[in-house]
Amino acid sequence: MKRVAFKMKLNPGQKERYMQRHSAIWPELTKLLKDSGISEYSIFFDSETDTLFAFQKVSGDTGSQSLSDNSLVRKWWAFMSDIMQTNPDTSPVSIPLEEVFYMD
Repeated sequence: MKRVAFKMKLNPGQKERYMQRHSAIWPELTKLLKDSGISEYSIFFDSETDTLFAFQKVSGDTGSQSLSDNSLVRKWWAFMSDIMQTNPDTSPVSIPLEEVFYMD
Protein backbone atom coordinates (compact mmCIF):
# COMPACT_ATOMS: atom_id res chain seq x y z
CA MET A 1 0.00 0.00 0.00
CA LYS A 2 1.37 3.37 -1.02
CA ARG A 3 0.67 6.64 0.83
CA VAL A 4 -0.04 9.70 -1.32
CA ALA A 5 -0.32 13.31 -0.18
CA PHE A 6 -1.02 16.49 -2.11
CA LYS A 7 -2.26 20.00 -1.53
CA MET A 8 -4.94 22.08 -3.21
CA LYS A 9 -6.18 25.63 -2.70
CA LEU A 10 -9.68 26.83 -1.86
CA ASN A 11 -10.92 30.22 -2.90
CA PRO A 12 -11.19 32.49 0.17
CA GLY A 13 -14.34 32.00 2.23
CA GLN A 14 -15.30 28.67 0.64
CA LYS A 15 -14.54 26.25 3.50
CA GLU A 16 -18.19 25.73 4.47
CA ARG A 17 -19.31 25.10 0.88
CA TYR A 18 -16.41 22.68 0.38
CA MET A 19 -17.36 20.79 3.54
CA GLN A 20 -21.06 20.71 2.59
CA ARG A 21 -20.31 19.28 -0.83
CA HIS A 22 -18.02 16.61 0.58
CA SER A 23 -20.48 15.64 3.31
CA ALA A 24 -22.85 14.77 0.45
CA ILE A 25 -20.25 13.21 -1.84
CA TRP A 26 -21.86 11.23 -4.61
CA PRO A 27 -22.03 7.51 -3.70
CA GLU A 28 -20.96 6.53 -7.21
CA LEU A 29 -17.82 8.67 -6.81
CA THR A 30 -16.99 7.02 -3.48
CA LYS A 31 -17.46 3.61 -5.12
CA LEU A 32 -15.20 4.59 -8.02
CA LEU A 33 -12.46 5.73 -5.64
CA LYS A 34 -12.65 2.53 -3.60
CA ASP A 35 -12.82 0.34 -6.72
CA SER A 36 -9.70 2.17 -7.97
CA GLY A 37 -7.77 1.09 -4.87
CA ILE A 38 -8.04 4.34 -2.90
CA SER A 39 -8.65 4.10 0.83
CA GLU A 40 -8.20 6.16 3.98
CA TYR A 41 -8.77 9.38 2.03
CA SER A 42 -8.59 12.43 4.32
CA ILE A 43 -8.58 16.13 3.51
CA PHE A 44 -7.45 18.73 6.05
CA PHE A 45 -7.88 22.51 5.90
CA ASP A 46 -5.35 25.22 6.83
CA SER A 47 -7.41 28.32 7.65
CA GLU A 48 -4.39 30.66 7.50
CA THR A 49 -3.74 29.90 3.83
CA ASP A 50 -7.01 28.33 2.53
CA THR A 51 -4.86 25.32 1.65
CA LEU A 52 -6.26 21.80 1.60
CA PHE A 53 -3.95 18.92 2.50
CA ALA A 54 -5.06 15.54 1.19
CA PHE A 55 -3.84 12.10 2.20
CA GLN A 56 -4.84 8.74 0.81
CA LYS A 57 -3.63 5.19 0.69
CA VAL A 58 -3.55 3.60 -2.74
CA SER A 59 -2.93 0.12 -4.01
CA GLY A 60 -0.88 0.25 -7.18
CA ASP A 61 0.59 3.39 -8.67
CA THR A 62 -2.50 5.56 -9.08
CA GLY A 63 -4.40 7.89 -6.77
CA SER A 64 -7.48 10.03 -7.14
CA GLN A 65 -5.57 12.57 -9.23
CA SER A 66 -4.92 9.83 -11.82
CA LEU A 67 -8.60 9.35 -12.68
CA SER A 68 -8.84 12.28 -15.07
CA ASP A 69 -10.16 10.13 -17.93
CA ASN A 70 -13.26 9.18 -15.95
CA SER A 71 -16.38 11.20 -16.82
CA LEU A 72 -17.70 11.04 -13.24
CA VAL A 73 -14.44 12.51 -11.91
CA ARG A 74 -14.55 15.28 -14.52
CA LYS A 75 -18.16 16.02 -13.52
CA TRP A 76 -17.12 16.28 -9.83
CA TRP A 77 -14.23 18.59 -10.76
CA ALA A 78 -16.61 20.85 -12.69
CA PHE A 79 -18.99 20.84 -9.69
CA MET A 80 -16.15 21.95 -7.39
CA SER A 81 -14.48 24.42 -9.78
CA ASP A 82 -16.35 27.50 -8.54
CA ILE A 83 -14.89 27.24 -5.03
CA MET A 84 -11.27 26.23 -5.59
CA GLN A 85 -8.29 26.89 -7.81
CA THR A 86 -8.47 24.78 -10.95
CA ASN A 87 -6.63 24.09 -14.16
CA PRO A 88 -8.21 24.98 -17.51
CA ASP A 89 -9.84 21.50 -17.65
CA THR A 90 -11.48 22.18 -14.20
CA SER A 91 -9.23 19.66 -12.45
CA PRO A 92 -8.07 21.01 -9.11
CA VAL A 93 -4.61 22.53 -9.02
CA SER A 94 -2.94 19.72 -7.13
CA ILE A 95 0.64 19.79 -5.90
CA PRO A 96 2.13 16.42 -4.92
CA LEU A 97 3.95 16.32 -1.60
CA GLU A 98 7.03 14.27 -0.87
CA GLU A 99 6.91 12.07 2.20
CA VAL A 100 9.94 12.84 4.37
CA PHE A 101 8.96 10.94 7.55
CA TYR A 102 6.68 8.04 8.39
CA MET A 103 6.12 6.20 11.65
CA ASP A 104 4.08 3.04 11.75
